Amino acid sequence: MPSSPHVPDSATGTPETSVEHARRLTDVVTRLRRALRSSIRTDYPWESLPMAQVELLQTLAAAPLRVGELAARQRLAPNTVSGLVGKLLDAGFVDRQADPGDRRTARIALTPAGQRQLDDWQHAHERRIADALGTLDPADRDAVFQALPALDQLARALAGPTPPAE
Repeated sequence: MPSSPHVPDSATGTPETSVEHARRLTDVVTRLRRALRSSIRTDYPWESLPMAQVELLQTLAAAPLRVGELAARQRLAPNTVSGLVGKLLDAGFVDRQADPGDRRTARIALTPAGQRQLDDWQHAHERRIADALGTLDPADRDAVFQALPALDQLARALAGPTPPAE
């Protein structure tokens, strides 16, 4: 996998084609995220959580974490995560738990209300995407499904290793 967009494309051998493919993918991913976000808020007006808060809830669904660990996993500054956690605490979607390994710190955990909100968000997005996939012709729908493993690998390559928590 090329580490630079200037590495020649395997099909054509030109760096311009590789850059153009990267440009097109960036455009499509951006438009897809924007369309999904705006359509969900139109179809489901209750959906008002900013994506950064949803991503924290998704991370916390696996296990409670300290703010520094959350910040490292989300690749955000700890003070940014603290602000997001504060909003989630106010909404009742997370709570603070004593950290059994270090009594001086707390872990942030998903509450039942937070899990319900996350489940609702996930189901709304799944329904919206399923409906949109249903409008595609079978060949295009199959092409989307065929691309999923490669897109997953691309996401992993872009994420790189998770930085250590502070």
